[in-house]
Amino acid sequence: MTDHLAPTSRFLVLHDYGMGGSWWWVHATSARHVLETFADVEVVDDAGTIERAESWGLDEVAADGTGMSDALDDFRAKRDAQRGREGFGALAGREVVWLRRQWDGEDGEDPTVHLMEVGSDGRRLRQVESAPDGTGVRSGPDDWPFNPPVVDLFDPDLVGMEIGRSAFETAWLGARHVDEGGTPA
Repeated sequence: MTDHLAPTSRFLVLHDYGMGGSWWWVHATSARHVLETFADVEVVDDAGTIERAESWGLDEVAADGTGMSDALDDFRAKRDAQRGREGFGALAGREVVWLRRQWDGEDGEDPTVHLMEVGSDGRRLRQVESAPDGTGVRSGPDDWPFNPPVVDLFDPDLVGMEIGRSAFETAWLGARHVDEGGTPA
């Protein structure tokens, strides 16, 4: 049986950008099909949210269809560019992933290395920010006003950023905690 003949279900799909999000109903063969088709989205499975979304008047699209919103077209194009590259989807489906990402000082921030423990939905579970002088500050969800997905685990670029749990834990134990106001404690 080919994918276009497989039965589909309706999934609530969100692109969460922190202060809000864009929502759609997407018809696909599975939640994974949605995630393999569109970059930077998540499939929402919370029953209460799904029930509330029934009244929102969201666009309904087929994952394999055309004529989608510009945003979904862009997310599809991004995913299409990733598909076939070495490492595509290699981190997807894992319960926890540990990553090392370099911030180069954009947005007025000093250059830092962010060690992140990321859940299967791409959201940070814990993070250590290491400054060039070697000092580190650790934080968790209680320290962040928003916690949108920060990575798309299908992205093949992330494979080169993966670190082991022990490297993360060593940095976590050596870092200071940040207080509620964002100041290292």
